[in-house]
Amino acid sequence: MDWDYFGKEFSPLYSTTGNPSHPIRFMVGCLLLKHLYNLGDETLASAWIMNPYMQYFCGRVFFEHKFPCDPSNFVHFRKRIGENGIEKIFSYSVNMHDAKTNTSNFVLSDTTVQENNTTFPTDAKLCKKVIDYCNKIAENEGIKQRQRYTKVSKQLVRNTYNGKHPKRAKTARK
Repeated sequence: MDWDYFGKEFSPLYSTTGNPSHPIRFMVGCLLLKHLYNLGDETLASAWIMNPYMQYFCGRVFFEHKFPCDPSNFVHFRKRIGENGIEKIFSYSVNMHDAKTNTSNFVLSDTTVQENNTTFPTDAKLCKKVIDYCNKIAENEGIKQRQRYTKVSKQLVRNTYNGKHPKRAKTARK
């Protein structure tokens, strides 16, 4: 890897005053490892601690038992280098891959497989949403209701959480 390339590209974005920042090689190396192994910011820290090869790739000379920065620093680094910087890192890794193989004319990249905490709509959540929306309409129109079903809808949603737990599976299915 030509680490000087990234140093030349990203060094104008760094300031000489204030608290010293983490080396560019460390930050870029961690971003490359993160995407290579499909890790999140927090999970990269635990994987980095266990793997001396990752530490050496990121420019560390000695094995370290503690991750050198907070995982939120990656968010700040990505904001600092911007979309163009991320594209430079990605294009460099693609060019490096292409130079080594020379067997294919294109490289497929799927960036949509990063894990995240997305909740899927369940019947109970959709039911609660409809009930809340109908109650809002009734309130705006001045319609007095006998029962609003807010407590019932909240309990339905609560019952569906952790539906895989043996003690809650029956009520969640119900």
